[in-house]
Amino acid sequence: MSKATLLIGVLILALFTFGVVNLVQNYQTGNELDYYLLKETTEAAMTDAVDIGYYRMTGLLRMDKEKFVESFMRRFAQNVANNRYYRIGFYDINETPPKVSVKVDSATAASFNNETFEITNQIDAILESKYEENLYITDMIRAGKLDYSQIES
Repeated sequence: MSKATLLIGVLILALFTFGVVNLVQNYQTGNELDYYLLKETTEAAMTDAVDIGYYRMTGLLRMDKEKFVESFMRRFAQNVANNRYYRIGFYDINETPPKVSVKVDSATAASFNNETFEITNQIDAILESKYEENLYITDMIRAGKLDYSQIES
């Protein structure tokens, strides 16, 4: 009788261990995937949001806030898993120089005592260039003769 009880105890302990390992692996894998998804999505959305006309005129980078948020949400929504819950927060968006701070909280469907454990990933990204000044535009502005038809594209 004691061997049968011991066997049942070992089986229950093995099932419990597999459950805990599965849960920990789910959170660890989710954290890594969320981080790289956040990093790549932020970079792509910042590149999409660059104001090309302003860059051609001044040589400086400027990003449109609304375009960044729209592009970020669209790209992020296309690549997330359906078995996780996400909460996205934009904490700082500067247009010039382009800088964003984005925080993503994610949680799986598993909960303990009606409390979910969230994984938080935060990224601060700055888009840089050489910031060269366009001398032709500078001279035209100083002379008061800025005519957009003369600017090469």
